Amino acid sequence: MKQKVEALKSEILNFKANKNDELESFRLKFISRKSVITELFADLKSVIPEKRKEMGLLLNDLKNQAQDKFNELIASLEKSNDDQSSAPIDLTLPPIQDTLGSLHPLSITKKRILEIFERIGFNVSYGPEIEDDWHNFTALNFAENHPAREMQDTFFIEKDPDIALRTHTSSVQVRVMEKQRPPIRTLSPGRVFRNEAISVRAHCIFHQVEGLYIDKNVSFADLKQTMLYFAKEFFGKDTKIRLRPSYFPFTEPSAELDISCFICGQKGCKICKNTGWVEIGGCGMVDPNVLENCKIDPEIYTGFAFGMGIERITMLKYQINDIRLFTENDIRFLRQFKSVN
Repeated sequence: MKQKVEALKSEILNFKANKNDELESFRLKFISRKSVITELFADLKSVIPEKRKEMGLLLNDLKNQAQDKFNELIASLEKSNDDQSSAPIDLTLPPIQDTLGSLHPLSITKKRILEIFERIGFNVSYGPEIEDDWHNFTALNFAENHPAREMQDTFFIEKDPDIALRTHTSSVQVRVMEKQRPPIRTLSPGRVFRNEAISVRAHCIFHQVEGLYIDKNVSFADLKQTMLYFAKEFFGKDTKIRLRPSYFPFTEPSAELDISCFICGQKGCKICKNTGWVEIGGCGMVDPNVLENCKIDPEIYTGFAFGMGIERITMLKYQINDIRLFTENDIRFLRQFKSVN
């Protein structure tokens, strides 16, 4: 052990640190709790009692020498850094160009959608991403045995069937209806979560924006005109819409919303699968059961609701063919959106 102590003393004496990582290497080897010196102290118990005091003194001397050397290295490194920072500036060097960031494509799309609906009186409301069963399912007229309640579609929290990551932003609309009396005209953007496999067209985390309008004498014609207004503002004045019958637990009647393909002008392409139409979301008249659940009289008030995926709209608008690009943070992809901020 004595020879090992002498070897360590020599190594400490001759150690040089010109960089912070070299200083950290010295600290880890000689100063830290798991240093070689700490290991030698632990080995003292194996030394014969007659030699234990002598070796203890040598180890204490080695420990103090390591600490003094560490302090010396810190001072030397700080002085070196100060000297470098005080070096004269070369004014002949070319300037570093300013690099401006850009909004994420999803942020651009969400901002544009909100702007369009705010012009016709919609405000914006937000809610929690972790929801209870009432706001996420029951109040929205989901039956107890509805498939969306099963584990394959929903992320439940700690296996509690009453608490889950929200599967849609309709839960925010329920909270608005509980707190506010009609007329209600609100948009609910935000992240939602579905227990799905990640692929080119699907992701377990994505973004939605859902709208709700409740007042006296609201009709399906109001829904149709609102959707037509949005489609023309977002995709172009020549855009047409088509409503196809569908089913959602919280709306009756329900419809899928299609727009005329703005890529090919309805002539047929791979985007519209040669149909001339592209689906962008769902909509319908608010089911009377939902109004009753939120203490709104369905005999007096009616309303419509709609929802669309922000990723879906963005992929159509900018012809992006892989939804995973939105979450991979590839700078080459994001730089393409500087001009559209």
